[in-house]
Amino acid sequence: MQVDVILGLQWGDEGKGKIVDYLADKYDIIARFQGGPNAGHTLVINGKKHVLHTIPSGIFREGKINYIGNGVVIDPVTLMKEIENLEKDGADVLGRLVISKRANLILPTHKILDAASESSKGTSKIGSTLKGIGPTYMDKTGRNGLRIGDILEDDFIVKYELLKSKHLQLLQIYNYTFELDELEEQWFEAIEKLKAYKQVDAVYYINEALKKGKKILAEGAQGSMLDIDFGTYPFVTSSNTISAAVCTGLGISPKQIGEVIGITKAYCTRVGGGPFPTELDDAIGEKLRQVGGEFGATTGRPRRCGWIDLPALNYTCLINGVTKIVITKADILNSFEEFGVCTHYKYDNKETKDLPYDMVNKNIQPTTITFKSWGNIDATKPLPIELKEYVDYLEKYLNVPVSMVSNGPGREELIDMENGKLLA
Repeated sequence: MQVDVILGLQWGDEGKGKIVDYLADKYDIIARFQGGPNAGHTLVINGKKHVLHTIPSGIFREGKINYIGNGVVIDPVTLMKEIENLEKDGADVLGRLVISKRANLILPTHKILDAASESSKGTSKIGSTLKGIGPTYMDKTGRNGLRIGDILEDDFIVKYELLKSKHLQLLQIYNYTFELDELEEQWFEAIEKLKAYKQVDAVYYINEALKKGKKILAEGAQGSMLDIDFGTYPFVTSSNTISAAVCTGLGISPKQIGEVIGITKAYCTRVGGGPFPTELDDAIGEKLRQVGGEFGATTGRPRRCGWIDLPALNYTCLINGVTKIVITKADILNSFEEFGVCTHYKYDNKETKDLPYDMVNKNIQPTTITFKSWGNIDATKPLPIELKEYVDYLEKYLNVPVSMVSNGPGREELIDMENGKLLA
């Protein structure tokens, strides 16, 4: 068997959670392979909204294992709050959740360092979610991080105190006031609760599952344009968000990657700072934000909005090896008689589909064409010609088939483009 991958092709917030929730029924294991609680995967089930930050989006599916891989960084406090909320809603988290022993832990001092560092940057802030993600990955690559498997070891407290001491020394360079005692108390309470959940060795667990014929879906967090290597650096996240990270984040070889399903909104959004060539900083952008409910699931911050960016989308399809595309929030475009699609960039006195190496310091002007919106979709009738024309154009531009279009927040509002009808 192979591992199929689902990930975002923009700057995050593409609606991956809903699509994973829908597809999860076809898989035995849903696995998160990178990122941390800066993710916010929103599911709407039976009219109720659920936001997941660390736990994979298949947690509401009976009989499915939800696996947090070694590439993820975990805040025990956030994770336990998430588990408590899920259990209130009837999810059997204890029976469905498995965690890699190799996943790194976010300490209280990681979050303080994150906040202190961001505060010190003034107008140069990168838009961190202040969840401690960056400092945790820095300790991971610095080879002195704490991992999930450490919490059951006799020397766990010794390791904790050593890393905490390092952080407190680093914090002396910042003029930043903080209180640690209460944060530590909450953290150690969460650590004790976390001991009840199944821990496994990443490599053997996933590869044994594949040998037994188990179907695995790898779920990414954030988006490809936030990748630490290939995103809009330095306005990026601290991990690799692309399909290559599945191998290092789960412990599998490249030959075990199967389908790569890329998720894109029918328009673009971005949270925080950084380049955004198609941004609409006007009444149209505000209308997109309000109609689309574009406020961060994790932070509540308003998202910047603009038309879909095909040069960027083509770029992320290339680096991920995307085999199928899913378009989300297509219904939002129906609030406009017509909408824009960016087909080219203009910079350095040329028009091109290629992204510059450094998007931050380029004056990029988008070339945009317009399409007509299609109105409501009737399940008893053929799909509107306007929707088909839009999808056909995207497929030809990107040279990747569009397999599904999401026309609303619920599970029942997915359109199967191959059969031309609603999936429900």
